[in-house]
Amino acid sequence: MRFLEHPPRFLFFTGKGGVGKTSIACATAIQLAEAGQRVLLVSTDPASNVGQVFGVSIGNQISAIPAVPRLFALEIDPQAAAQAYRDRIVGPVRGVLPETVVKGIEEQLSGACTTEIAAFDEFTALLTDPALTTDYDHIIFDTAPTGHTIRLLQLPGAWSGFLEEGKGDASCLSPLAGLEKQRSQYKAAVEALADARRTRLVLVARAQQATLREAARTHEELAAIGLSQQYLVINGVLPRSEAAQDALAAAIGDRERAALSAIPDVLKALPCDQVALKPFDLVGLDALHQLLAKTVPQLVSREEQPISLVAPSLSALVDGIAADGHGLVMLMGKGGVGKTTLAAAVAIELAHRGLPVHLTTSDPAAHLTETLNDSLDNLTVSRIDPHAETERYRQHVLDTKGAQLDAAGRALLEEDLRSPCTEEIAVFQAFSRIIREADKKFVVMDTAPTGHTLLLLDATGAYHREVTRQMGNTGLHYVTPMMQLQDPKQTKVLLVTLAETTPVLEAANLQADLRRAAIEPWTWIINNSVAAAQPHSPLLRQRARNELREIDAVATHHAQRYAVVPLLREEPVGVDRLLELTGHITEEA
Repeated sequence: MRFLEHPPRFLFFTGKGGVGKTSIACATAIQLAEAGQRVLLVSTDPASNVGQVFGVSIGNQISAIPAVPRLFALEIDPQAAAQAYRDRIVGPVRGVLPETVVKGIEEQLSGACTTEIAAFDEFTALLTDPALTTDYDHIIFDTAPTGHTIRLLQLPGAWSGFLEEGKGDASCLSPLAGLEKQRSQYKAAVEALADARRTRLVLVARAQQATLREAARTHEELAAIGLSQQYLVINGVLPRSEAAQDALAAAIGDRERAALSAIPDVLKALPCDQVALKPFDLVGLDALHQLLAKTVPQLVSREEQPISLVAPSLSALVDGIAADGHGLVMLMGKGGVGKTTLAAAVAIELAHRGLPVHLTTSDPAAHLTETLNDSLDNLTVSRIDPHAETERYRQHVLDTKGAQLDAAGRALLEEDLRSPCTEEIAVFQAFSRIIREADKKFVVMDTAPTGHTLLLLDATGAYHREVTRQMGNTGLHYVTPMMQLQDPKQTKVLLVTLAETTPVLEAANLQADLRRAAIEPWTWIINNSVAAAQPHSPLLRQRARNELREIDAVATHHAQRYAVVPLLREEPVGVDRLLELTGHITEEA
């Protein structure tokens, strides 16, 4: 593996949820330890399962891995770190400031930026304090900080004063309020990250267009701030031998090869390794030893009973949606789970039943718009340009809140507006203009904001509060977008995930986030299920059995209702293939 050649002291693994970065980080740690190096493996992933992988309990203190001499591990709990961080900042003002102000501060500190910065606060000492790390030849980090977080930590100026004077826009600067004392340590940590002699960043992706695009964005974002020593690992590539007697496996292989042939240009220059898809769960030393092996163990094909999966279909869910005659349908989920495709499938199925539908998306893949706009009665499609909407929103904030700021203050505000929250807010404001149509037709919304972002909109002088204040004593009926989202009679939230451990955990965290905003998800959709596709390939059959555990967890622990959508042989593009997702059999199929 090229990323393991002459490894520097620090190795960072980063990538979207579910691509396998934890497994690759663990396998790397084992390989280096067995080569005679003393290795410390550190995880800051909220969905970390490092302890589960090794079959031992690992907490927020360095622990030896008994089965691997010279290997030690540390799991930083980002949620616990974020809570301690919030307590440290909010504690001094509780009982001093009005309760509404305190709640606003707490919400500003509840998002992903706080969690990431708090976790970085925890492990930054490992990059800068020789006394803590002198015993280790290599330190491996499962999950790297984003470029946005690193830029925030590089900014000059007084964060706390900027916030206290109310100049920020309440997205990501609040987490920095308590960090003034750590500024010199952060400077040293960022320098260590940017030093190619000390640090190597490994981008982990799958042979899928969505994850490769995400890896390209991450590469450019980090390279722009000096983290240039990057490698690419494409994980989970289906071996060609599996396609011999299985049409599904052959189709997956074709899609993967197409994605790799169209890999973004910025990734082509990076040293790249491919890791073959394995049939087994990557838990335990035997599995981890095989993960980075050049040869793939062959599974013996044998006659077996069909994989037993009895689960509701997407069509059954649409029955429940269609019964209302109109309303807002929001599809939410982490990137790469297929929510744009499912939004189109739901919209088409509703339109196919003769119901008026407006599908609105911020997906840059224009082929959906081109395919659907002239292809079906009762369906209209609009596409919101996230870049244009975000730039419009940023410029408005800079022209208003930024007008009276000095250069340092304006630099802080501009960085705050680079937050992922900013795009969510800007796109949601554009979506809000369309939401009103849901009183008369179905509005199917793709790429919805998280609960944290909705609460920020609500808690920072948003439209909802202003309308409530103005209308409170008039006796007139009014409905704000926030109220509409909270009303289950008007809005149905569909959480999209995959039948894999990390995506399910991320969806569960998103559900908790929405519940804080008083929005209760209506259903879960498990997309691209191999088990539901009934494969014949031995490797895919084993992976299908692994999925059953995650599907059961969704059905019994997480969801009020759920549906399972099978992995299709062909990419679900176009009306006929999208209708296949809802159970229709077309002539093409």
